[in-house]
Amino acid sequence: MSSKVPVIGIGPDGLAGLSPRGRELLLAAEVVFGSEGTLRLLPELPGERVVIGTDLPVVVEKLKAAVGKRVTAIVASGDPLFYGTARYLTEKVGPELFEVMPHVSSMQLAFARLRESWEEAFLTDLAARSLDDVLDKIRSAETVGLFTSPRYQPSRVAAELLGRGMDYFTAFVCENLGGKDERITRADLGEVRDMTFDPLNILILKRKPNRPDRPRAARLRRFGNPDEVFAQTRPKTGLITQAEVRGVALSQLDLHPGDVFWDVGAGSGSVAIEAAGLVHPAPSYAIEQDTADYHLIVANAAQFGVSNVKPVYGSAPAVFADLPAPDAVFVGGNGGEVARLLEAAYAALRPGGRLVTNVGTLEMLTATYAVLKRLGGGVEVLLMNLSRGVEQLEALRFEAINPTFLLRVQKPAADWVV
Repeated sequence: MSSKVPVIGIGPDGLAGLSPRGRELLLAAEVVFGSEGTLRLLPELPGERVVIGTDLPVVVEKLKAAVGKRVTAIVASGDPLFYGTARYLTEKVGPELFEVMPHVSSMQLAFARLRESWEEAFLTDLAARSLDDVLDKIRSAETVGLFTSPRYQPSRVAAELLGRGMDYFTAFVCENLGGKDERITRADLGEVRDMTFDPLNILILKRKPNRPDRPRAARLRRFGNPDEVFAQTRPKTGLITQAEVRGVALSQLDLHPGDVFWDVGAGSGSVAIEAAGLVHPAPSYAIEQDTADYHLIVANAAQFGVSNVKPVYGSAPAVFADLPAPDAVFVGGNGGEVARLLEAAYAALRPGGRLVTNVGTLEMLTATYAVLKRLGGGVEVLLMNLSRGVEQLEALRFEAINPTFLLRVQKPAADWVV
């Protein structure tokens, strides 16, 4: 008999689906910890049953009291460490005391039933995280896999998403996977909202083709708004200037009421829109050559209610000649045209004007720094490493976002020619 406490994953067929060793360990256990639903699948077990409920600290104390004193086992559905409470319990008691024996995860089985890859899907457990905590991730995802919970059954999830304008998903509800009454339902969210499903289910969401993200209804900040409040085209979502970077960049641009501002390569217009509030009533020009992004700038400006954003459709620097000289310019993007854009934008600046750009690779940093140093001399460079806090099972973790570099140069008055 192993000296470690076994953490055993099971399927809907209970003991029958386990290896001989797994069955032996469970039948020999004097006390078995598991959720009510999981323990229900194991009526043959002779040992005492301890239900893992929502009060996990109490369960931890019971587990500590049993380990080393009684023959103990933990059972979980599928893979115990895949978005399960077993991870929390083992971390609190001591990982070295446990041996994990995984089964096929119900999430893995659900994607297999749909013949879909889960490689790039956003996956989460609504028993451990509230829907509000993950809405922003769902909003921008192509594919979503959700372990539902008694609080967040598919009907409620569908209603919550529809209430926030997120009607662009097809839903697949996978019930009782591996069991005799297995059922897979494909429906629009409006249909799922009015349906009832077995509590044992997985909800998978697939984004419909060519549907942009929609901004959530919320009070908008003056600047530094979360990325997801800006509508973005697929598959470009995630290429927006991140909220924290945007806030620092606007600070470096040193914008004041009456300043003329250019956002070159504006994308969805996040920088131009937030700059508009700082330079009002002067114009904030959002220059973009992509047709879809140009229309998104128009839509986002309307969402924010900023009338002084001036979308400009065309290629930079060709369009510069038709615009008033700027007091500040932001240049985004990592393409090979950035050096040419920087030179043209710097030449267009008024005396004392500020130019800020952000790049994401070391190669672009080197090239951009060399251009700005040649143009303006003193170049300020910031490396921004950002991580955002995420609460998981009562523990605060951090998710890193890609590092980025901000470069700033100011044009001296002597360079201005009337």
